[in-house]
Amino acid sequence: MTFSPLKTTSITVLFSFLVTFSFAQSNYFKWSWGLGGGANYSKTDVVEGNWGYTAAGEINYHFTPFVTAGLEGQYGMVQGGDIVTDPHNRQFVNKYTSVTANFKVQLGEFVNYDRRPFWEAIKGAYLGLGVGVINNNITDIVRYKPDWAAVDPGYGPFPGVDKGVNLIVPINLGLNYYINDGYGYVRYVINFNAQSNFTFGEGLDGYNDPPTKFRNYDPDTFNVYSLGVKYFFGNIKAYRKFF
Repeated sequence: MTFSPLKTTSITVLFSFLVTFSFAQSNYFKWSWGLGGGANYSKTDVVEGNWGYTAAGEINYHFTPFVTAGLEGQYGMVQGGDIVTDPHNRQFVNKYTSVTANFKVQLGEFVNYDRRPFWEAIKGAYLGLGVGVINNNITDIVRYKPDWAAVDPGYGPFPGVDKGVNLIVPINLGLNYYINDGYGYVRYVINFNAQSNFTFGEGLDGYNDPPTKFRNYDPDTFNVYSLGVKYFFGNIKAYRKFF
């Protein structure tokens, strides 16, 4: 029996190639749920934004360890303006709830982090985009200028509604820090997230003034800065990554 050097080399290279890829396989849970909360800051038709709070819960399906789609529900308080310092003496408080569908992709989907401490540390960095609805519930608002206002005392009412539903588009930027369980599976996550929420309509601050009298060109937004935890569960799925 004779061996061709070319054939032997080809087999060796192919074997090495397959061995390399065989180590790029891991197992992960297909589902996760999470809870979180933090502060939010508004940017609406009133001149000054202000700080509020947000609590959130979510459930996600994991297509891979680093690509997810899920639902998030939020409850919180968004506020802005100040009856004393606002040029039009406007202020509002919105006790809102929202439900959004979100898609997120993490850096680990694209980089080889095996035995590379820097990439291992940031593999959970992600971007996400979503869409959903926000239910606005204005619990405090200035509809009429106070009698002591410097300009147009008693003017009003400022047009708008106290309750309503609007379209909302969240954009997420964050980092997941993974924690393994006793069997070596990723079971827990500590999550840091910054979320910009763009609302379409005039319900977030309760004011719907004509742009001829008030600046009213941009979507009302609020940013949420939150800390959360996640727990993985469900069936285990194999993940093979090719570099």
